[in-house]
Amino acid sequence: MKLHEKKREEKRTLIIQAAARLFAHKGYSGTAMADIAVRAEIGKGTIYEYFKSKEDLFFAVFEWFARMSWSEGKISVSAIGGTASQKLEVLSDSIMNTWTEMEEVYSLVMEFWAASASSQIRKRFKESFRKAYKNFRGIVSELIREGIANGEFAREVDPEAVAASLVGTWDALLLQAWFDDDFDPITAARKYITVLIRGMAI
Repeated sequence: MKLHEKKREEKRTLIIQAAARLFAHKGYSGTAMADIAVRAEIGKGTIYEYFKSKEDLFFAVFEWFARMSWSEGKISVSAIGGTASQKLEVLSDSIMNTWTEMEEVYSLVMEFWAASASSQIRKRFKESFRKAYKNFRGIVSELIREGIANGEFAREVDPEAVAASLVGTWDALLLQAWFDDDFDPITAARKYITVLIRGMAI
């Protein structure tokens, strides 16, 4: 990547991160492009060099948020050896541990869900949600198929069904943590994964 392109990409990321924090704290409708410019310490006009509208910027924030979450899981799984069960445990821990890093901006999830129900941008967000969930389910189902192939999990286990249920569980645990400061999603996920793995074992 050329120096000019690298600097432009860094500036784009700076704008997205500034927008993410403001959208999380003030909501989509309560955030003005001028607020984002101040937070990013740039001119308002500079934002429009990268994003043609607030809607485009909001969508870029969603893609950034989803990509970070997905990449974290992929990196964690690829970085370890061990059994399929161990990889599932590491993946779960990795996803749940992002809570401590992302708690400040987790309310973005609510904004994204609201956007997916909006008549104006519903189609755009629904398609991206579909792809993001498909990616997560793909990581999990691949690990389960690995466990079946090496004789760790029973052949009757349905990788896609279990993957969908586990991804839904992670979603629900993080949502509960957002509503309840005393709720510990990391511990709950670990206990759930232990039960799930025992249930799939031969």
